Parts: sequence; structure tokens; C-alpha cells
Amino acid sequence: MDRFDAMQVFVRIVELKSFTQAADDLQLPRATVTHTIQQLEKRLGVRLLHRTTRQVSATLDGEAYYLRCQRLIADLEEAESAFSQSAAKPKGKLRVDLQGTLALHFLLPQLGGFCERYPDLELEIGLGDRLVDLVRESVDCVLRAGEPRESSMVGRRVALLEQVTCASAAHIERHGEPTTLEAFRGQRAVNYAGS
Repeated sequence: MDRFDAMQVFVRIVELKSFTQAADDLQLPRATVTHTIQQLEKRLGVRLLHRTTRQVSATLDGEAYYLRCQRLIADLEEAESAFSQSAAKPKGKLRVDLQGTLALHFLLPQLGGFCERYPDLELEIGLGDRLVDLVRESVDCVLRAGEPRESSMVGRRVALLEQVTCASAAHIERHGEPTTLEAFRGQRAVNYAGS
């Protein structure tokens, strides 16, 4: 158990005046709570709690430590709360670069709902299909098809796209219908190669 967890255990024991109640409250085995306090007292080199069969109370050193632990725990909870609130309500500029077809089919239909959900975000959307250097160009994210080329970036699959190979009736009549992958090699085609 780390120091912060040990502080939380100690604080609950002082507040509830019981090892058993603190263990129940924290959903920990009583033996773990006892061991945690023993290790904490050993590390600090002081006795923090008076223990009797009926009651637990803080020593003078324990009272001083309790007050400091309370402040530290409150400060940490406040810090975490501030960041979790900002994560829930992001604000500022979000620069996104999208490939046109993907934007048209996947992002733009969802844009209204996104803007309603995150009204404090200012979206700056660029359309293109070139390889974007996210860091150098200060772009927050891109939407592309295929596998990411840069292994240092984090990629997440947002959709699966089916691809279909089509030919006009005139082309099939002139060149024949390919029935194997090898037969495609000799076909004239208009191909799309995206990055």
C-alpha cells in the first residue's frame, strides 16, 4: 500500500475510532488495515494510535499527523476534481484535419451533437489527405483511412470501411470479368491511393 493509501487508512481509523469500522468503510481486510498502521508507525518512528480492546484514539503525534493528512488528502482531492471537471468540460481550440470523404460520412453528420455537448470548444477543421505532422503543425488529431505510419502517435479505430471494386458493363465486355486476384493485374483501373 502506498503512502497516500496509508494516510487514508489512518484518517479513517481516527475518524471512526475503530480499526474494524475503518476496514469495513474502506472495504479492506482488517489485517491489511492493522499491518498498514504498523508499517506507517514504523516508517515515521512514532506511535500514532492508542489501542485498547474497546477504543482507538490518536496520540499527540497521531493528532498532529492526522491534521496534516487531512489537509493533504483534501488538497489532492481538490486537484483531481479540478482536472476531472476540465476533462468533462473541455474548452479552447481543437484543431482537426480530416480526409474529405471520411469527414462527409463520419464526422459532419455528428458535428451538431458534438458542438452541443462541448460548447466551450472552438473547432478548427482542415480538409486534406496529406501526411500531417501533428506536432510541428499544432494539429490535435487527424481522421484518416488505413494504418497509422507514425508509431509514436496514438491511433484509434473509429469505423470500418468496406471497399468495393466496380467496373462498367462496357469494360467487362471489352476486357473480360476477372475471376481471380491474379486476373486483376492486367486490368486497366482508376485507383485511389490515400495516405
